[in-house]
Amino acid sequence: MNITIANSSPEPIYQQIVTQIKNLILKGDLTEAEGLPSIRILAKELQISVITTKRAYEELEREGYIETVGGKGSFVSAQNKELLYEKRLRVVEEKVMDAIVAARTVGIEREELLEMFKLLFDERNGQEEE
Repeated sequence: MNITIANSSPEPIYQQIVTQIKNLILKGDLTEAEGLPSIRILAKELQISVITTKRAYEELEREGYIETVGGKGSFVSAQNKELLYEKRLRVVEEKVMDAIVAARTVGIEREELLEMFKLLFDERNGQEEE
């Protein structure tokens, strides 16, 4: 499992782990019943506190992405892919709404905002401007 921690990110470390594991599950890189590294092993690999890793796993379990079996470890939960997708879509919609509110606050018009989204989306995906 490839998780990267960005110390310069404003997002807390545990949340970076949660986000990346959710993305691995949604993309199918982690599949149902697949075992996750133990809390101690992941903490050692990432060179972070066991408490931070434990917090990430607890959050993932609370949200239904993983299940922990005492003495055996943590595993990817059986998930309805459509439901997972809808959860993530709702998060994106909320962030887009925040961007719309911010744009309106400074007087950015719809077309200018759409152009901004296109440019940023293409830049993030490594595409050249068309």
